[in-house]
Amino acid sequence: MRLLMVEDEADLAGAVADHLRAASHAVDLAATLEDAMAAARTTAYALILLDLRLPDGDGLALLRSLRDRGDATPVLIVTARDRITERIAGLDAGADDYLVKPYHLDEMLARVIAILRRVDGNRTPERRFGALRLLPAAARVELGGAHVALTRKEWAVLDRLSRRPDLTVSRAELEDTVYAFGEEVESNAIEVHVSRLRAKLGRGAIETVRGFGYRMGRA
Repeated sequence: MRLLMVEDEADLAGAVADHLRAASHAVDLAATLEDAMAAARTTAYALILLDLRLPDGDGLALLRSLRDRGDATPVLIVTARDRITERIAGLDAGADDYLVKPYHLDEMLARVIAILRRVDGNRTPERRFGALRLLPAAARVELGGAHVALTRKEWAVLDRLSRRPDLTVSRAELEDTVYAFGEEVESNAIEVHVSRLRAKLGRGAIETVRGFGYRMGRA
């Protein structure tokens, strides 16, 4: 999924982004409130990780702006503000969770996965489509009980399609999910990823809906 990390500490932002990318997420970085506001206005993110102490303002301003315009994008606050009153203020402003620095990267990732699972309305740790089994927390795929190795972008495509298997997802939507700002996207990149997934999982794993996009195959 495509995430936005709002953090002005470059070393921390880089470490968090690398950890999220290793879990097959595309990550955009914003170091200021202004940049974060601009990114959130122009891109549909699956989740925003939001620091509160930014050089040009309070991160809560972004959160309140999202909620005031009816944007329900999940927000995980990640901040050094650890007082109970500050945690309550963040949750009252519309945050989905609150994580205090310093934190373990694996705990951060677990909270991201838990929030995304709640948003999907799917609290189970796996998704099944016939012989195909997906374990989102581990970005793992099994076919007939055997592990299938996927690249990060192949997993990102499959993850996006399997979250709402009843919906058709356009190529543009998949590109927005898989690629972060600055990544070069070939014109046929999504078709290539889908073709490779079919080679690994079977041609029926992903259906093409002509003129619209792709969806999970019917088990």
